[in-house]
Amino acid sequence: MRPAGILIVFFIVLTGNEIPIFSQAQTVNQDHLFIKVKPSSSPFSTALETLQTQIGYKFQNIGLLRRAMTHSSFSEENNKALGIFGKTLISTSVSLQCLNKNIDMPGKDLNARISEISNVESSCAVDAMRLELEKVVRVSPKTNSSVPTVVCGAFRAIFGAIAVDSGKSDVAGDVFVRVHGGHIGEALAM
Repeated sequence: MRPAGILIVFFIVLTGNEIPIFSQAQTVNQDHLFIKVKPSSSPFSTALETLQTQIGYKFQNIGLLRRAMTHSSFSEENNKALGIFGKTLISTSVSLQCLNKNIDMPGKDLNARISEISNVESSCAVDAMRLELEKVVRVSPKTNSSVPTVVCGAFRAIFGAIAVDSGKSDVAGDVFVRVHGGHIGEALAM
């Protein structure tokens, strides 16, 4: 005779704390087990939710933001391509903002503004550190997540990810302007 139902609960013991993996189990019906699992929130998932709030953009595909926050030292599925795309989007956004303010701006001055905003050591890293990306970006244990090239790459990758997620480069540009601040071409103080 088979039992009509079995309640299954699993626990993992980590540093003396019990964490339920399955919060609820349903009944065993014949030879089939149906388990309903409530999603748990990891610190990385929580950080991604916070980051979305900070930048004012909610991802339809959170996997894109996960990739944007993954350094090449951590995984082969990383933010390199999104970072390259993001850098181009930032340059386009800066160009658009500058030329909307002054269509007669000399090309030399426009290049200087783009270089200033793209500078890893100053503007880009400042924006990234203001968002505390060094606490979010996933890196290998041998990589320092606070290095300007790491946080700047993650910062740029956010905008590449937004463009891919929304299908619109303008959306990524608008988020960049909002995150960077109203003074395009000037680094913001932390």
